[in-house]
Amino acid sequence: MRLLVVGAGSTGGYFGGRLAEAAGDVTFLVRPARAAKLNETGLRILSPFGDATLRPQVVTTGTLAETYDAVLLTVKAYQLEAAMEDLAPAIGPESMILPVLNGMRHMDLLTQRFGPHNVVGCALKVSTTLDDDGRIVQLSTLQDIAYGELDGELTPRIAALDAFMRSAKIGARLSPAIRREMWEKWTLLASLGAINCLMRGTIGEVETCAGGAGFALRLLSEVVAIVTAVGVQPSDGFLAVARTMLTEKGSPLASSMFRDLQSGRPIEAEAIVGDLVRRGANAGVDAPLLCAAYVCLAVHQNKIGAVH
Repeated sequence: MRLLVVGAGSTGGYFGGRLAEAAGDVTFLVRPARAAKLNETGLRILSPFGDATLRPQVVTTGTLAETYDAVLLTVKAYQLEAAMEDLAPAIGPESMILPVLNGMRHMDLLTQRFGPHNVVGCALKVSTTLDDDGRIVQLSTLQDIAYGELDGELTPRIAALDAFMRSAKIGARLSPAIRREMWEKWTLLASLGAINCLMRGTIGEVETCAGGAGFALRLLSEVVAIVTAVGVQPSDGFLAVARTMLTEKGSPLASSMFRDLQSGRPIEAEAIVGDLVRRGANAGVDAPLLCAAYVCLAVHQNKIGAVH
C-alpha cells in the first residue's frame, strides 16, 4: 500500500507521520515552502502518545509522476479545487481518495472530478494544531479515523487499506456505515460551530446563561432536521451523545471554526454551515437559528476577504 498525503499540516502531518513512523510507504504532497521547511527541520510531532521527528518523503506540486493506492486529502475546504488539480496525476483506476474535509460538498466535487469509484468515505476526529515553530501538537488523546466503501461493501482494496492504516496507533477502523458517520460528523460540527460563533462562547459559557441549553438543543434540532431530509438520519446513540456534549455544564468545548473566527483567520463557514443552510432551504426545512449563525459567519468572511 502506497499512500500520498495531500498537505502536511496538523492533520495530514500527524496521521501521515504516524503511518510513516510505522514503516508505511508514505509520501507528502506539499507546496515548495512547506517542503523546504520539512527538509530543514523534519516532520515533528508532540503527542501524548509519544513525540517523533521524521524525515518524510516529499513531493511538490507539479512534480507528481506516478499513481498511488490511496490518497489522504487533508486540505481546507477553500483549498479543495486547487488540491484536486495538484493530486490528479496520482489517481489511477483503483486509487482510493480519502477526504477528511468538513461537510459533504467535497464528496460531490471529488466524485464529479474523479468518478465515484475513486472516492471512499472517511471521517476523522482529532485535536491537533501547528505551533509557532511548525511542530504538530496533539492537544488530547482523541484520535479516531474511520473509512469504508460508500456502499458498505468489504472489497479487497478497502481490506488492504484497513490493514495498512491499523499498522499505526492512530485509532484507525473500518466502518460498514461510513456514509452515516460522515453525516453525523457534519451534524456535530455544524451545531457546535454555530453555537460557539453565534453566541461567541464555549459550550459551558453558553450553557450557564438563562436559556443557553435550550438554544443549543433547538439549533441541534434544526441541523438534524436538515440532515435527515437531505442525507442520512443520525443514530439515536449519536444524538444522545451530541445533546450531552452541547449542553454540558462548564464545558470548554469550542469548534476550530470559533478559534479561527476569534483570531481573524479564514473560516470554513461555507462548507460547515452555508452548504447545510442551502440544502435545508432546497428541501423546505426551516432553520432560523442556523441561518442566523451563517449570516454572522458571512459577515466575518466578508470583512477579512476569506477565500471560499
